[in-house]
Amino acid sequence: MTRTNVAERLNLAVSTATKMCPQLAGRRISPHTWRHTTAMHLLQAGVDLTVIALWLGHESPVTTHGYVEADMGMKERALAAITPPATQHKRYRPTDALLQFLESL
Repeated sequence: MTRTNVAERLNLAVSTATKMCPQLAGRRISPHTWRHTTAMHLLQAGVDLTVIALWLGHESPVTTHGYVEADMGMKERALAAITPPATQHKRYRPTDALLQFLESL
């Protein structure tokens, strides 16, 4: 199937969908938009990034990493899932002997 054919079939599907969902009228939905949206939904559903990269035909998962960067919701959930460490931060205080040694250098 050619790119043009994919675009034409998508336009037909969007026309049909617009009859049931008028909010789609006037929106530009390209094959790339559809592909990107599908990849984002897969990522949000917990599908591994390497699987999505293979599905999209990306040569490297690094290319697909942009999808992770684009999803603020996933970032917020990741931050909410971690808890701060129970340890207290202590400031380092060098001993007098160490300070004397360093001053002698």
